[in-house]
Amino acid sequence: MSKPPKQPVSVLVVIHTRDGEVLLIERADRPGFWQSVTGSREGDEALVQTALRELKEETGIDAANLGLCDWQQQNVYEIYPHWRHRYAPGVSVNTEHVFSLQLAAPCAVTLAAAEHLTYCWLPWQLAADKVFSPSNAEAIRTLGARLGQLR
Repeated sequence: MSKPPKQPVSVLVVIHTRDGEVLLIERADRPGFWQSVTGSREGDEALVQTALRELKEETGIDAANLGLCDWQQQNVYEIYPHWRHRYAPGVSVNTEHVFSLQLAAPCAVTLAAAEHLTYCWLPWQLAADKVFSPSNAEAIRTLGARLGQLR
């Protein structure tokens, strides 16, 4: 049985520490493409549930009681052509909802091997420069401002 098309509604979850270290994960299907946790909504789940599910699937972090923060921010962007086959015919635009999760310190994570190759923790400035997605880079820069670290 084939998988249903992905919904063009997703979450972006920036995992960070109070001092601005950001977790990045490298995509398995595109080595060299670094990102924060992302994923599409499944069924009619609430966006916070999508964020919690994707965090668990992609990093092993169970954030149910860790204070996930909904930024109430949406990014609308064109889906990269090499990923459009995952969506229904004619779908070319995605709406991404931004969340963040603050941890006490950088930690080891358990990656979904089919999705990600490795991970790293970087200061937010370096993380913003490393990610491939413009909306991910902007979210990390916004995090820097939220943490009061823009210089």
